[in-house]
Amino acid sequence: MAEERTTPLRPRDPRRLGPYELLGRLGEGGMGTVYLARSNSGALVAVKMVRADLAHDDEFRRRFRSEVERVRQVPPFCTAEVLDADPDHEQPYLVVEYVDGPSLADVVAERGPLTAANLHSVAIGVATALTAIHGAGIIHRDLKPRNVLLAPGSPKVIDFGIARAMESSGVHTATDQMVGTVAYMAPERFGDDSSAVLTPAADVFAWGGVVAYAGTGRTPFNAGSPPATAARILTGRPDLRGLSGPLRDLVAHALEKEPAHRPTARELLDLLVTGPHRPASAAAALAHQPGLRVAAQEAQAATGYHSGRQLTAVAAPAALVGYTEDAIVTQPVSEIGYLEDSIVTQPVPGTTPSPFTRDAQPRRPWVLPAAVALLLVAALLVGGAGYLMWPRPGSTEVSADSPAPVLQDALAQERLWQPTASKPERASCSFDGALRVRRETKGVYRCRGPADAEPADVQAQVGVRLLTRDSCAAIYLRYQNLKGYQVRVCERNVYVSTHKSSAVEVLKTFPLDGAPIGLNAPPARITLSIAGGTIEILRDGELVGTMAAEDRDIRGGRVALGISTEEYAPATGPYEVAFSDITIWPARR
Repeated sequence: MAEERTTPLRPRDPRRLGPYELLGRLGEGGMGTVYLARSNSGALVAVKMVRADLAHDDEFRRRFRSEVERVRQVPPFCTAEVLDADPDHEQPYLVVEYVDGPSLADVVAERGPLTAANLHSVAIGVATALTAIHGAGIIHRDLKPRNVLLAPGSPKVIDFGIARAMESSGVHTATDQMVGTVAYMAPERFGDDSSAVLTPAADVFAWGGVVAYAGTGRTPFNAGSPPATAARILTGRPDLRGLSGPLRDLVAHALEKEPAHRPTARELLDLLVTGPHRPASAAAALAHQPGLRVAAQEAQAATGYHSGRQLTAVAAPAALVGYTEDAIVTQPVSEIGYLEDSIVTQPVPGTTPSPFTRDAQPRRPWVLPAAVALLLVAALLVGGAGYLMWPRPGSTEVSADSPAPVLQDALAQERLWQPTASKPERASCSFDGALRVRRETKGVYRCRGPADAEPADVQAQVGVRLLTRDSCAAIYLRYQNLKGYQVRVCERNVYVSTHKSSAVEVLKTFPLDGAPIGLNAPPARITLSIAGGTIEILRDGELVGTMAAEDRDIRGGRVALGISTEEYAPATGPYEVAFSDITIWPARR
C-alpha cells in the first residue's frame, strides 16, 4: 500500500542512496526531496535527500552533521525515529522511520474535529514527543498538524531538529521560506531582536495550537492571512470554542503570550496522564492505546520529575526562526521538511469523529478557587463604580470594608510561582524560604507566575531583599503581551520604566535619599498601586513617589516578579534578589 501512495521517480532522481533502494517520491519541501526507500533488510524507510544547492555548502554540511548527531539522541517516544544519515555523501541524506498513517491535518480536514478520546490521544502523544525531544536538548521549531502522524498504536511527531541545519545557513534561506508555520508560531518568534533566544516554550505554544486545531477544526488565532494571524498571535485572545474542561484550561495555559508563563512539555504530560483532574476521555485514550501509555510512562521515567525546567535553549537569529514582514506579506510559506500528504495510507482507527463534547471537570489547579472569584465579583457589583478600596498603605491586614485579595502567596515554596531556569540567559528562579531570582550576567529575567486574570487597577505588596550589589528587584504592573510597566527597586533608587519586548525605557527615577536598601537586610515591604493613570510606590508604608501612567499601549495584565540590574552594572555578576509574602488586591481610582 505504501508504494501506491508514491509518485514515480523522475529521470534525474537517484535510484539508490547508500544502501537504500529508492522506490518512489513521497514529497518535496524546503530541505529537499523525500523518497520511500527499502533498506537492505527489506524494511520501508523515508529518505530525505538534501537539495543540490545546500549539498555543496561546507558550512551546511557541518551544521547538518551536528544536528543529525543530536536528533539521534532523541528516544523514540511518539516520534519518528531517526535511523541513519550520511552528511558526507555526495548528496547528503537522512533516513527516518516510515510512519504508515495519515497526518492530523488530513484527518481533521476530511472528517472534522476529533472525538474526546482521540483528541486526548493526540494531546498526550504530542506532549510525550516534546518531552522526549526537549529532554535531548532539541527544539522542534515547526510543530503543526502536518507534522503529527496518526499511526496505529500512538501518534508520531516528525521533522524535529533537522530544520535548524538549513535555518542556520542564512544565505540559503529564500524569502518565501520560513522555519515554522505562522498559525503555530509563538509570539516571541515574531520579534526583530537579533539576540533573541528560541526556547522550548515555543514548542509548547505550538502544542496548544495543534490540540486546539484537532479539537475544533480551526487554528486558535485564525485571521484569514499570515500577517493578520501573526497580529492576532501577538495581541489577541485564542478562540477555544469547542474545547472544554481541564484540556481547554491547559491549552489556554500553553498559549500564554509570555514564554515563562507556559508549562513545560513534561508538565503538560504529567497533567494529562497523572494529573488530579485527568478526564475520563484521557483515561480512555490510554486504556485503548497501550503503546501510547507505555511511551508516556517511558518519557516520564526518562526525563525525571520536572526535568524540563533545565532544558538548554538554542539561540537562533529571530529573522530566521521568525519571519520578515515582506516575506510573510508577499510570499507563500514553504514547507520545511517534506509533504506528509503523500504518505497517507490508511484511516486512523477508532470511532467516527465528532466535535469534542463538553466535559464538566474541575478547573486546573493553578486557577484561583471559585469562591474567591465569586466574592470578588460580588464585591465589584456592590461597589457601584466597579473599583474597590485597598488596605491602608503599608498595612498587611485586611479590614472588614476591604476587598478580598485577588492573590496571596508566601513565596516560601513552589505554589503560584514556579521555579524556572534558562541556560542561555544564565538565570533562574528557585525557592529557599523565599523566591530567589539570580542572573550570572547583567540583564532582566522574569519568573513564571500565575496566569490568572487580574484587574487592570491593582495594588501589590511584596517583601524585597537585595542579595548582591547592583541587583534590582523587578516588579511588573499590567504586564502582558511582552509589555508592561516595570518598577525596579535597587539599592539607592527606584526606577519606573516601560518594558516592551526587550526594550526598557526609564520614565522616572526616585532616589532613596539617605535611606538605601541594605544588602542582605531584612525584607523591605514594597507596595505598588496602579489605578487609572497613576502609579504610586511605597516602602515600608512611606511614600516613595507617584507618577503618571499614560502609555496607551499598556492597558492591562498581571503582576510579575523578576530581576534587573543597575544601568552601569558590570557585564558579569552574579546578581540576585529575593521576594516574599506577595498580596494583590483590586485598586480604586
